[in-house]
Order: sequence, then C-alpha cells, then structure tokens
Amino acid sequence: MSTDTRFYAPLGSVTLGQIARLTGAELHGDEQSLISDVAALSNCTARDIAFFESDGRAKPILNHEPGALVVNEDGRHLVPDDVPVLVAKLPRYVHGQIARAMFQPWHLMPASEQARLPPPAIHESAIIQSGAVVSNGAAIGAGTVVGSNAVIGPGVQIGRHCVIGAGATVFCALLGDHVSLLSGARIGEAGFGVMSGPSGAEDAPHFGRVILQDHVTIGANSCIDRGVFGDTIVGERTKVDNLCQIAHNVVLGRSVVVAAFGGISGSVRVGDGSLLGGRVGIADHVSVGEGVSLAASAGLFRDVAAGETWGGTPAKPIRQWMREVAWLQKQANPKKPG
Repeated sequence: MSTDTRFYAPLGSVTLGQIARLTGAELHGDEQSLISDVAALSNCTARDIAFFESDGRAKPILNHEPGALVVNEDGRHLVPDDVPVLVAKLPRYVHGQIARAMFQPWHLMPASEQARLPPPAIHESAIIQSGAVVSNGAAIGAGTVVGSNAVIGPGVQIGRHCVIGAGATVFCALLGDHVSLLSGARIGEAGFGVMSGPSGAEDAPHFGRVILQDHVTIGANSCIDRGVFGDTIVGERTKVDNLCQIAHNVVLGRSVVVAAFGGISGSVRVGDGSLLGGRVGIADHVSVGEGVSLAASAGLFRDVAAGETWGGTPAKPIRQWMREVAWLQKQANPKKPG
C-alpha cells in the first residue's frame, strides 16, 4: 500500500542515483529511475523501493515487480535481472534512510508545517473537553467525546459516538464508529522495530497506520503500535483489556478478547472469536486460528489451528500441558512409604 499522506508529509520523489549518493549503496540499474514511495517486500510496486536481506538461499517473494530493491551481497544473485538493486551491508538500515528522506510524520513536524493541512473537521455534536488537542487534518464524528488532555494527531479520522479517554493519544490511525479508548491508551506510536546500524542498534522508522474497526474497546494504558509499512488492524467488536501491548502489523480478527497484561509481538495474526487470557504472550509472526483459547500466562511460539485450546510456556495443547503439570507435581511430591 502507498504511504498515507494524511499522516506522513511527502518530501518528494528521488532517483536511484540520488539514493546511491545518500546511502553509499552500490547501484546496479538506471540512475535516473524515479522512486516515489517505500514499501515492504510483499506489497511493493513499480515506483516503490523495498529491502531484501538474504542468507544466499531463499529467493525474494515478489507479488509485483518493484521499482528497486536494497539487498545485501548474499542476496544480490537471487533478485531477477530486470529489477534494479542497491547493494549494501545493512539493507534494512539503508531502506530506513531512504524512507526518512522521502516522508516525515506530520505529528513530528513543527506547527508551522502542520498549518499546511486543513483545519480539523469536528461535528457540531462532538464534545471536546478541556485541554484536549485536535490537530489539523483530523476529523471527529457525530456524538464523539474527546476527554481532557487527549491528543488527536494530524490526519486522524474518528467515527461517530466514540469515546476517547482522558490523556489518550491517537496518531496515524483510523477509528470506526462506537470505538472506546480508555484513559491513557496510546494508539499509533512507532513499534519496537530494532535494526542493526553502523554504530549499533537503531530504531526502524514506521510509516504505517492503525485501524480500529467499529465497536472496538481498548483498555486504559494499553498500546497499539502502527505498522512499519502496512497496517495494524483490530477487528470489529474486539476487546482489549488494560495494560496490553499490541505490536506493529498485528491483525486481530472480529470479537477477539485480550485480557490484561497481554503482549502480542509484531506481525501476529489472531482469528475471529479467539480468547487470550491474562498475561498471554505471543511471539512474532505466529498465526492463531479462529476460536482459539489461550490459557492465562501462556507463552505461544508456534501456530495454532482453529478451535484449539492451549496453555503453558512454551504453550501446547491444553490436555498435554495439564498431563505434564500433573506428572511434574507427582515427581516433586512423591508419596512417602506407609
């Protein structure tokens, strides 16, 4: 998907030659080829640039032909010959440099720059309580209440009859109707994307969004991070308890329930109607089927098929986990002879 300019100010297209000079990457392609957007490998198109880090064996999976790829030396020979490449030791870091050269989050720009956006569109029946900030480019629907000291960032779209709790912050997000954010919720901050840079660990830039569909509730002091280049999505009527963490590019289905202290890592998929108990943790890129139940404090590291119930750390089918717990208790507390 294209970078949403409601949330990110476009700084202009760049040529591959300009990118090579900016980043020091070795260009194999036409210097004059124009790049107008940044994207993930899975959804890049002819004017986009993505990155590909390889061990030299797995080929890149391309749904469309990209404008260019940033690759490491091991991955260069795996890219189709007609795709321009920029060879760099740290492809993800170079890709981040390119992204920052092309886009800047509106909410991190000076007020004088944000003034280029249209004034906020606030329905006459909406209630904006004292100390709340509604930024330029934002829209607030009929009957919505924005609590004291809440901050609605540039371009944020909030539907009808929503409740934004006191002190909540919302950036780079689209909210449907009847959405409730309890006090202190943090929607649309950058996720915990850490990449290697020339001097050590670096924060990866995030240019995605958060989408909260109708009737979603997010608990007090919970955090939902925006996507890196795609969306973090919370489906209709999903309910997230207090003090939960939903990382970048996570997709929660409809009517999912996440109890307090839940932690979901990046790019996880959770199917409709699944129930996650308190303190459940899910590792990145795991897929959870529809109607799954995860017992409290479960630590999940692999995919779960629809309808199953798992528990424990590492999580496993509930009957297996309970048998193992019972066996361990017997070993720890053997019966004393008569």
